[in-house]
Order: sequence, then C-alpha cells, then structure tokens
Amino acid sequence: MDRAVTIEVSKLGKVYDGLTAITDLSFQVFAGEIFGLLGPNGAGKSTTLRILITVVRPTAGHATVLGHDVTTETDRVRSLIGYVPQERAIDRFLTGREHLLLLGALYHLPKHETIRRIEEVLKLVDLEAQADRLARTYSGGMKRKLDIACGLLPNPRVLFLDEPTLGLDVQSRLRIWDYVRGLRARGITIVMTTNYLDEADQLCDRLAIIDGGRIKTIGSPTELKAALGGDVVSLTVGAAEIPRLTTLASALKGLPAIRAIRPTASGMELRVESSEKALPAVLETVSRLAIRLEFIEYHRPRLEDVFVAHTGHAIREEFPKTEEP
Repeated sequence: MDRAVTIEVSKLGKVYDGLTAITDLSFQVFAGEIFGLLGPNGAGKSTTLRILITVVRPTAGHATVLGHDVTTETDRVRSLIGYVPQERAIDRFLTGREHLLLLGALYHLPKHETIRRIEEVLKLVDLEAQADRLARTYSGGMKRKLDIACGLLPNPRVLFLDEPTLGLDVQSRLRIWDYVRGLRARGITIVMTTNYLDEADQLCDRLAIIDGGRIKTIGSPTELKAALGGDVVSLTVGAAEIPRLTTLASALKGLPAIRAIRPTASGMELRVESSEKALPAVLETVSRLAIRLEFIEYHRPRLEDVFVAHTGHAIREEFPKTEEP
C-alpha cells in the first residue's frame, strides 16, 4: 500500500550572494512520520526548512506541502503548518499563557478558538501548571515546551522543528522526544533538523543525511545501519605510536576482512566484514609491527558510522560553512 506523500521536494537549490547553500535536494516526507534532516551546522538543514515554511525562495527546483507549492501558494502553505525555530523571541515579562494569547491574535484566530487551543496545547506539552508564571522564570526545557506549544497553536497538519533540543540537558531532551512522539501519534507529520546522532536515531522514522548542501543518503536509521554491514573496530594508541599509524594502515589494507580504514585523533576505525574474522588478523599485524595498543573495541554499525561512511568525516569535525548565518 502506497503511503500518502505530505511533502515533495524536487531538485531544490539555493544560492546566497554566490555561495551555494543547498544543491539538487530531492526527497519525500510521508504522512504521519517524523522525518529528520541530519547534518552538522552549516550543512544546509535550516535553509531547506526555511524554504519549506515559505520564508526563503529557492534558486532552483520546487517543493510542495500537502500539494501546495511553497513559492506560489505561500499563504495556503502557512495556514497548514506550524514552525518551531531554534530560538524564539520570548518576552521575559509575559506569562506562558500571554505568549499564546498574543500569538493567537497574530494568527487572527477567533478569541474563543484561541482560548480552546491554548488549553489543548498547554496540556499536550505539560505546561498547564506553569502557564501563568512569567516566562523569565522558566527553565530551558520549559521554554522549549512553550516554543512547541506556540508552533502547535494554529493546529497544524505539518510541524517543522529546527533543532528542537539544542542546548537542553539530557532529561529535558528526553521529555521533548516524548512530546514529539505524542504529536506523531496524533497524526501530525513532523520535519525536524538535528545534529544530534542519538536524537536522529531514536526519534526519526526516516532521515536524510545532508552535508555540504547535498543529501548523501536517505532511509530509516535501522535501514541505514543495516546497509553499512559488518562491524566497526576501533584502535586507540598512545601519543608515541601515532607517527606509526600510517605504517599500520598500509599493512592492514592488505587484509581481506577489512573494508575501509579511517584515521582518528588517537588511532583508527576499521570497517570489517565481521569482528570475529578480522580481530585475530588485526592483532597479529599490530604485534608484528610492535605497535602498542592502549584500547581496542568493536561494535555493530551505529548512525555515526553511517554518517562517516557517506560524508567522509565525523559530524562534529570542522568543515567549511555553506549555509547563511
């Protein structure tokens, strides 16, 4: 059975003053799923999101939300979506409820509809008890819940979240994840950006890895990890042995069980067919070269390994920024 398509993106591109932010992006988002754009800062995630919420016009390609073009039908698209930015301008002297009342007026919602929706969204994000406190007294997690409540006020069919847990502590992040899952259970389609690997792995039904303004791969976290195959073996050496890593890498390249080798700051990571087959050969090579290992570990592919395999670098490494400030 075919799934209903909520968002269709085709060959989308954006150039700012000669600087390419995104190039040739194509993907679909299905109804009722959490779809993630995973990538480091400057990868093009926020540019893509801003095009889909109609505040930035693409340079090339096109996109539709619920069948409406984001460039030519902006008012219709905006009436169907909600948006939670990375940082909302929260007035420290307004209460949570007053923020929502003000937003309802900006949306031109009828007063009775605004009041009804406010009660619904406050309950949904568990802010009922704190609704009449000044926002300046809110914790970071509470402010983020207020952000989500603001995004939900117009009763959107599609909700866009830009880095929904950026800067939050672990417990607040986990609570936000629960709220987002609850929104999906209510039938809301969610598109989110993140540079947290665990967030993408745990929260997204499907995701697109985006880097340097291009999509590298798309799939569910489970599919992407399974497609990588094999195991990952990590070798860690002391500072004195680092100059000899090139020699070790050359020797390991000839082993049939090893698929790929990636240098790290303190050693290397090996993608292997299976750790059971590769480990004896790796240890024999290390011993033959008289290289002292400080640590060795192996695991099944993680989303971090998928990211490295498709981009050539870890998500936290430095790289040229392509996106607008």
